[in-house]
Parts: sequence; C-alpha cells; structure tokens
Amino acid sequence: MCGSSADRHKVLGKRLNRSQGIFPRRKTGVSTTVKRCTECDLIFSDPQPVPFDLQDHYGVPPEAYWKEEYFTVSEAYFSMELDRASKLMTIEPGMKALDIGAGLGKCMIALRRAGFDAYGFEPSVPFRDRAIDRMGVDPERLRLGDMETITYDNAQFDLITFGAVLEHLYDPSASIAKAMQWLKPGGLIHVEVPSSHWLINRIINTAYRVQGLDYVGNISPMHPPFHLYEFGLDSFLANGRALGYEVAFHQYIVCQTYMPRILDPFLKWYMARTDRGMQLSIWLKKV
Repeated sequence: MCGSSADRHKVLGKRLNRSQGIFPRRKTGVSTTVKRCTECDLIFSDPQPVPFDLQDHYGVPPEAYWKEEYFTVSEAYFSMELDRASKLMTIEPGMKALDIGAGLGKCMIALRRAGFDAYGFEPSVPFRDRAIDRMGVDPERLRLGDMETITYDNAQFDLITFGAVLEHLYDPSASIAKAMQWLKPGGLIHVEVPSSHWLINRIINTAYRVQGLDYVGNISPMHPPFHLYEFGLDSFLANGRALGYEVAFHQYIVCQTYMPRILDPFLKWYMARTDRGMQLSIWLKKV
C-alpha cells in the first residue's frame, strides 16, 4: 500500500492453513509467514497462496454460509453507509454506483432504493446466480468477473464500494488505482476491511508467545475466509499520497470479540475507546 521495501517488513509469525485455536501446537498443517509493514501497518502473508481456480475459494453456494432469511434486504441494510455518504457528498437521483464483489446483490438493491443507478460485479458463479434468481438483480447490471480482469469506462461512477472485498485481493493498491479510474472527480470509494490494530488478535498473539510459539492469529490466507491483508489508517494515508486520493472519513467498528461472553462488555468498551475494533471503515475521495 505504501510501496516500502522488504527491509521495512517485520515478521510477526506464522499461520496454519486451518483454524489454529488456542493451542496450535496440537495442530498439523501447512503454514505461511505473516508480516507487518513498519511504515504503514499493513499486515500480509508472504508468500501469498494462490488457488488453482478462484472458484476453489469462492465457488461455495450461498446457502452454505447463510440461513434462508439472509435472502431478504431490510430497510436498514447499508443505511449507515448511505447516511455517511450523504454527509460527504450531495446525493442526487440517477447518480451511478458500483458494488465490487456484489455477492447476493443486497448492496446494489440498497443503493437502488437510495436513488442510485446501481451496478456491480461478482467473481463467484453461485453467488451471482442467486443474486439474479432469488434477489431479482438485473443480470445486465451484475456482471461475472474479478477485479483483475473486469473493465469499465473511466470516470463514470459517483460512488464505488469495496465491502469486505479488498482483504481478499492480491494487489489492493492496484485494485484501488483501477477503481479510481472508474470514479468521477470528487467521487467517493467506500472500503471496509479488517483492522491491523484489532485488540483480539493482540490478545491471541500474546497467548501464543506465552506458550513459546511463533504463531499469530492475524489473517487466514489458506482457509476461510481467505483474508490476505489487514489494514491500518496509515495504509490508506500512504496509498492516497501515491494514487492521488484523500481519506474523507474513517471509523473503527467493534464487531464480535470471540472471547468468553463474560469479557465482552469490557473488551467492547475498550475497543471502542481505543480504536481497536475488528473492522476499519474508510471513505476515499478522488481529488
């Protein structure tokens, strides 16, 4: 994200190609190295495992992930993001929006309800099929493709969203640069990604160190959900200087703790107070 050289990348530890639990010494598998950029706080795997086919990772039927009720779109869906967008730009009917990694098309539906002319693309064949067959998304507006190969005309979208997508892409900087080409001047890109400052990972990593292990809980490049990166605010500030965008707004979202329930109130309070939540929601403005 910042273009730093390899000597600025610190080894954090290793990650197995399966869930590690609290006692990874008992687990067997293949591991990859996890590193942190000391310049911008980007956390990433090195080397990065590449599947033989993208569908090996993302070709799972949506029903394997979600219950039947997930195939509905509530009025509140994406409402916080749309409210933030309205504070950062003047939303007018007919503005064009693009959802990258559209999944079941729920964000496209929410964008359309808000007055946007909504488009999207999705790399998973079964997800796109369900979006069309069950969610009623127009197949002409939801294309099948991935960030590396799909194309759109330059400067045609007012708003682009990477919701839980950028952490799965092999070159996030190149992906943002490509999306910026599709964006109109003054347009916004919304990104939501795992935070490299998440408190729970710090706790897990400390537990591993107490056991004398060099494992880490960060990212999961070789097993679901196949995260390749965690991002810090500095990741985008540095990348913005290189690509010509500015950070218009950011916030950390607490989300789950995955810790004993009795600890949840304190951990969530602390994460909210210290910006150590699981997710980083950030808005990028093309200048």
